[in-house]
Amino acid sequence: MYSPRRERKPVGSLRRRKLLLSYAPDWIITILLGVVFFSMDQFVHGFWRDFSVKDTSLRHPYAVHERVPTVALVFICFVAPLVIQPMINFVSIRSWWDLHNSTLGLFLALAMTGVITQFTKFTVGRPRPDVIDRCQPPSGYVDPPFGLSTAAICTQTDMSILKDGFRSFPSGHSSLSFAGLGFLAFYLAGKLHLFDHKAHIIKVWLFLTPFSAAALVAISRTMDYRHHWQDVLVGSILGTVMAYLSYRQYYPSLASEFCHEPYSPRIKREPEVLPLHHQRYSSAVSETEHESSALPAQDSTQQVQVPEGTVPRPDPGPLAEIWRRSDASAK
Repeated sequence: MYSPRRERKPVGSLRRRKLLLSYAPDWIITILLGVVFFSMDQFVHGFWRDFSVKDTSLRHPYAVHERVPTVALVFICFVAPLVIQPMINFVSIRSWWDLHNSTLGLFLALAMTGVITQFTKFTVGRPRPDVIDRCQPPSGYVDPPFGLSTAAICTQTDMSILKDGFRSFPSGHSSLSFAGLGFLAFYLAGKLHLFDHKAHIIKVWLFLTPFSAAALVAISRTMDYRHHWQDVLVGSILGTVMAYLSYRQYYPSLASEFCHEPYSPRIKREPEVLPLHHQRYSSAVSETEHESSALPAQDSTQQVQVPEGTVPRPDPGPLAEIWRRSDASAK
């Protein structure tokens, strides 16, 4: 399934500190996104769309007790992957760098998904299916002859309930569930080598298990009449896309021979501290190209030198050089 465990030389505390500091911007941005996510709910009022009291899709009962409350959602989309991923790491490659990347990737997926979801909720302001029950309009009230009703007609005294009634699109439960469990699914797929062309159906079922759990959470939102089906669908797609985007920041493609290993660190390695697997990686490239003799000879100082148990990051060069090449090709 993946290369056997190899004895690795211990990483010095100084180098480990440098490695972590090189990812400080990632952690800082992720934490700031988390702060924005939680702050928006407290300080942003958001847009509230007009609605019709005759709209039957908005006349569903308000469920006081949700099938998946917020506490359960936190456990499902955050705690569960945070616990399961180290367990997978332990039974597979046992790499502290893999543990770091998987944790950071999970946090990033949830943070990006949360901010995008909240921003969209507040700007769209779509009424929930139970908004009229939340609103509690006066008995016998009808819409204006040539228009729709607004939240001004509501007699609801609990503003938190009323405010939440205009945050239907997209579903936060769906997006966060698919972000957290989706990242777990991609992480598991990498360790299992899902696309190794050996057609082990058990791998597919293991890969789909986290997605199935996320789908159940999403479906529960329509059962509680908290969301329309479009809200759930878009939220699920959003969470899945953010999960894959975050995963690919720190791991190679699932079609890679080394998909079970994280990308190598961003800082230069110290040859005397961490062993190389240049020979193993070069042989894999040769087999893929089917023309090992056509590969240019590399100077020993230009060899791909990465820590054992990681995959070399593609290095197209500085951005200025990339832009210069693109400009030259356009001409």
